[in-house]
Amino acid sequence: MSDDEREEKELDLTSPEVVTKYKSAAEIVNKALQLVVKECKPKTKIVDICEKGDAFIREQTGNMYKNAKRKIERGVAFPTCLSVNNTVCHFSPLASDTSELQEGDMVKIDMGCHIDGFIAVVAHTHVVQEGLVNDRKADVIAAANTAAEVALRLVRPGKKNKDVTDAIQKVAAAYDCKIVEGVLSHQLKQFVIDGNKVILSVSNPDTRVDDAEFEENEVYAVDIVASTGEGKPKLLDEKQTTIYKRAVDKNYHLKMKTSRFIFSEINQKFPILPFTARALEEKRARLGLVECVNHDLLQPYPVLHEKPGDYVAHIKFTVLLMPNGSDRITLHPLQKLQPTKTIDDPEIKGWLALGTKTKKKGGGKKKKGML
Repeated sequence: MSDDEREEKELDLTSPEVVTKYKSAAEIVNKALQLVVKECKPKTKIVDICEKGDAFIREQTGNMYKNAKRKIERGVAFPTCLSVNNTVCHFSPLASDTSELQEGDMVKIDMGCHIDGFIAVVAHTHVVQEGLVNDRKADVIAAANTAAEVALRLVRPGKKNKDVTDAIQKVAAAYDCKIVEGVLSHQLKQFVIDGNKVILSVSNPDTRVDDAEFEENEVYAVDIVASTGEGKPKLLDEKQTTIYKRAVDKNYHLKMKTSRFIFSEINQKFPILPFTARALEEKRARLGLVECVNHDLLQPYPVLHEKPGDYVAHIKFTVLLMPNGSDRITLHPLQKLQPTKTIDDPEIKGWLALGTKTKKKGGGKKKKGML
């Protein structure tokens, strides 16, 4: 994308073409998620499933806008991750990794697609089993899903980010679960997966974000992670990190030839959005990435863990704040759940009873000039 194009008016949902691109990206990522869920079977290698998810997105986006007048970037916006049981996020192993799924594993699938930089992300939790999911596994999935449903109703023009933070913690507590600390829900913009407006998962003195109010025509990736444990995940092994994003505002003259080679490859192939080290030459990548990360040229997405025996569930969706209400464009149906808890709290019930569409005063269509 040229500088001239960047300097043009920032594109948002007031443009029907932008809405179409978000929805097309969402349609592809929803189908990719469906494919990945079907692949989640015992004795299947995790890396193979991740590869299939990414390959599907590349293939589907590659078929679009082939004859466009200008080159339209499109493809994977966030590499497919499969984080199992107490692993919280970002597990997308290298080709040499032999980890396999087992019967009963709780798998968090996280992925993203973009068309022309308009990003649709999704995360879903699936248990590798037939039939009903019950006990604490069901509790934590229900906690994340109910919190996501409440967030969908509170991420609306006029509400504030703090309203969402407080509400999702209350929902998780109703299922005797915790919202995981350090997870941020970001505003999405063209080619920006981590916009400045942020919703904090848990307020605490260590993590502060600016107060923000949601506005019409904004887009958000609402990211909810719940745990049966303490909700304070740890980084156990830096070597597990395979997802990085170019820190576009940082520069440094790398000393090692290997690092320079890898960094040049990253700048060509993945100048803005997150990528997986699998897409680079593995031997060189391991060495070169270390120097790039040490000098802040790349932002790592670490693999975090709760304690063994804890279950973690993840639901993430993309929502467009349209003039006629909130439009959730990414999702996947859950398995049948039988949680041990039910929601009795009147405040939570009240949130869930809210609609997601805006009722216009006076009926009839809103005139364009009134926007």
